[in-house]
Amino acid sequence: MAQAVALGAAACGTTAPNPNVGCVIARNGEVVGQGATQPGGRPHAEAEALAAAGPLARGATLYTSLEPCAHRSVRGPTCADLIITAGVARVAAAMEDPDQRTAGGGMERLRAAGVEVSVGEAAVAASHSMAGWLTRMRLGRPRIALKLALSIDGKIALPSGESKWITGEDARAHVHLERSRADMILVGRGTYLADQPRLDVRLPGLEERSPRRALLTRGEPVDGWETLASPDDVFRLHDVNDLMVEGGSATATAFLAADLVDRILLYRAPILIGEGRSSVGYIGLDAIGDAHGRWHSIGQQALGIDRLEDYERVR
Repeated sequence: MAQAVALGAAACGTTAPNPNVGCVIARNGEVVGQGATQPGGRPHAEAEALAAAGPLARGATLYTSLEPCAHRSVRGPTCADLIITAGVARVAAAMEDPDQRTAGGGMERLRAAGVEVSVGEAAVAASHSMAGWLTRMRLGRPRIALKLALSIDGKIALPSGESKWITGEDARAHVHLERSRADMILVGRGTYLADQPRLDVRLPGLEERSPRRALLTRGEPVDGWETLASPDDVFRLHDVNDLMVEGGSATATAFLAADLVDRILLYRAPILIGEGRSSVGYIGLDAIGDAHGRWHSIGQQALGIDRLEDYERVR
């Protein structure tokens, strides 16, 4: 199951609007087929793994990070039906599908066909790997990660606006890795005009994983960029599971004030700027007590001379 979850996690940022699922088929202790949801959402992970296993799937055990789908689609047969036809003996799913079109129906169909089923192994890891899609299922919008590059004293730029580069190469490479896991990256028009950012992925082998680009602006659209007039427009992004917000301060403030940020990636450099531009402005808090309990740390790591602090919103 751990291998299935890892396969699905590796597909994050490529499968929207579908979930990024991983699947492994094992027989007599050996893996005979594996797969992940393909770019654009089809074929599904189970279909990929079954195709790889071929006749060896008969009598085997199939591990999948999400319950096999059971709802009909013009794009192909259901995974539950494919599994039954292949003669798989047992199916272990990390978690039940929250999509009401399946929501337990896949496992019911398998049971009715005589397939042994179980749900729950590695559920926490699987939910973490599909956090973007699960957020969209639950809240009707993408999971939103805010990236901030700061000095020790919390500044993102000099008073003049100069900000290249606060962090070093290792931290910037990590940002590109995070970009490769997003479906869309958003900046404000001020950042666009000042930096003309490419917002692509420049890591060897991952260049094709560059996400769609969006501007937060009420002004004229820009060729090659999608436009959101306000943070609330994220609720119309039905084909985006993971949205990454990269800047600048006004945009970060707008998303935090609207309480739409689910994760903060804070890249802190060992430099002092003093007077300069702050990372965020007023976000609606009038008492220190209101700030407590909203965020918890989910990890820290050194990135060369810099440090990444990873925080998740408590909801």
